[in-house]
Amino acid sequence: MLIGDVARRSGVSARMLRHYESLGLVRPTGRTGAGYREYSGEDIRRIFHIESLRSLGLSLREVGRALDDPAFAPAELVDGLVRRTRERIARETELLTRLRRIDAAEPAGWEDVLQIVALLQALGSESAGKRQRAALSSVEEGPVPVEALVEAALSETDTNVAGALRWALAQAGGSALAPLAEGLGSPAAEVRRRAVLAIAEIPGDEATALLRDALTSPDIAVRRHAARTLGTRGVEDAVPTLIDMIVEEANDVDAADALSALASRPALADEIASGLVDRLAQGAADPSVRRRLTQALADIPGPTASRALADLSQDEDHAVALTATYILGLRDAH
Repeated sequence: MLIGDVARRSGVSARMLRHYESLGLVRPTGRTGAGYREYSGEDIRRIFHIESLRSLGLSLREVGRALDDPAFAPAELVDGLVRRTRERIARETELLTRLRRIDAAEPAGWEDVLQIVALLQALGSESAGKRQRAALSSVEEGPVPVEALVEAALSETDTNVAGALRWALAQAGGSALAPLAEGLGSPAAEVRRRAVLAIAEIPGDEATALLRDALTSPDIAVRRHAARTLGTRGVEDAVPTLIDMIVEEANDVDAADALSALASRPALADEIASGLVDRLAQGAADPSVRRRLTQALADIPGPTASRALADLSQDEDHAVALTATYILGLRDAH
């Protein structure tokens, strides 16, 4: 079979067949009387073998070894191909992610594209200072790639940089909430914590709704962060978690402050006081728990809190009794 016929049947161009011949990969078995290359059936099978191995990503040199070296073992070469393919996919995935982020930022021109690329590079810098400056300047330098800021915020370990990234996300507003909500469901506890902290700094009803949902999270740290923020936003659903935090001495001062803010609403003051009293009635045997509950009652107005403080002024623990008596004195003075 002449070279033109082989090219048509195999899909390999005549030029490539000549290249294979120059490399010694496949040589036509014979020549016609006019000197044209003539390929045998075995030659054509070898061409198909070459193309099959090339389709796996082997170089032409590796193809030659595979076909001609009797001692050649494919396992090591295949392992190398797997590794190189994974590396290539990782590079391509990274590029695709970067392109999607640029597209999502809706750049108006090439200047915007260049600014976004510079921001993405700075956010990935090993220098915490560069990452922080990038976060702080992101809002002022054109379109913001919000997903990139979210990814950076969810992975950032430096406290100062993390704060700058949360600030930048707060400026971005609602557009950051969807990717942050995904962070709340991450299998990594640190990612979940960073997500709820970022959401807590974003104003608006949509962020509040996400925080309210976070009160049912199986992650206790997420529930507590959400409750503290919701308390300051006047969401009464946070009350049970805030009371638990006081009992368990988990940011109990912040929890008490949040309850105090909620208790400024008369309709909630008695409910909060009743919740604190219920925890006392459940047998808070540890005097330190009673002290914390007593201190929390200090800023809760209304008769329920006053009655509870009067009872606590007779507590068997001297410190609890003194604290309750002192608080009652202040309430009477006002």
